[in-house]
Amino acid sequence: MSTPHPQPVVAAVDGSEHSNRALEWALAEATRRGADLRIVHVRQYAPHLQPAVLVAGPDEPADDPVIGNVRKALEHRQGPPPLEFISREGVPAAVLPEMGAEAQLVVLGSRGRGGFAGLLLGSNGVAAARDAVCPVVVVPPPGRVVHGEAPVAPGPRVVVGLRLDDTGGPDETVLDFAFAHAARSGARVRVVAAYPWPPLVWSAFGDFTPTTIDEEAARQETLRLAEEAIAGRRKSHPEVEVDLYVAPGDAAGHLVENSRGADLVVVGRHRRRLTRPAPILGSVTHAVLLHAASPVAVVPPDGRAQG
Repeated sequence: MSTPHPQPVVAAVDGSEHSNRALEWALAEATRRGADLRIVHVRQYAPHLQPAVLVAGPDEPADDPVIGNVRKALEHRQGPPPLEFISREGVPAAVLPEMGAEAQLVVLGSRGRGGFAGLLLGSNGVAAARDAVCPVVVVPPPGRVVHGEAPVAPGPRVVVGLRLDDTGGPDETVLDFAFAHAARSGARVRVVAAYPWPPLVWSAFGDFTPTTIDEEAARQETLRLAEEAIAGRRKSHPEVEVDLYVAPGDAAGHLVENSRGADLVVVGRHRRRLTRPAPILGSVTHAVLLHAASPVAVVPPDGRAQG
């Protein structure tokens, strides 16, 4: 029986420097995965296009200058991955998540607007990260300034956020993605687990007050839970070096701080619930997408979170 061909990695291009950086990242990732690279341009300004039309026309019209330029730039490239070029007409925020149904990963650039280009994330990146059934990697512009002094060792590093609250426990798909990527790329994994401090309780006077819980006890308990959450990955990926970063405060801030010099930051989306059936990124994931200095992988909780 023949082995099924792996699904492709999809790279979204639009002719901008943002998408060129994303394309380079996608080329390297498709090679690591042994997958084809599907290079896609969604043309959203066709004269006949109506808002309700998501996909129309042939996959590769000859008059798409963006695809033509990418082809020319890559024509002398040798070796893997095999390349496929597709041009679609439609709304990128709808077409790109749709194409994720036939991909193991979608990669696109972070596109800022206005005077805060280094901070704002384009709507296409938000929509793809929120709606796609496969993981989505958003590659930021260079030069993002990240504050903080999180100690990091030299060498390639994958940072993953570990959720340890009462909303369903750690995201297994997020951890799987991070460890698989680290194993492929020869990186170590830094697991970031934050705990609120000081913890607050509702008082009899109708206000929140700090508890008397010792901070060191809270840190040790978070460390214990984190070790428990990743124990299985230590066994399944013994070749991957792991370190835990446990700290009080805001999880998003710690993830952004640890993104400095990282190869990738991996975060999850919120799980769907009866009270929240639509996909949603969540405040931590959204903040990391806005501010992280490294590429960010957003992994869906119930989709094909292939590493």
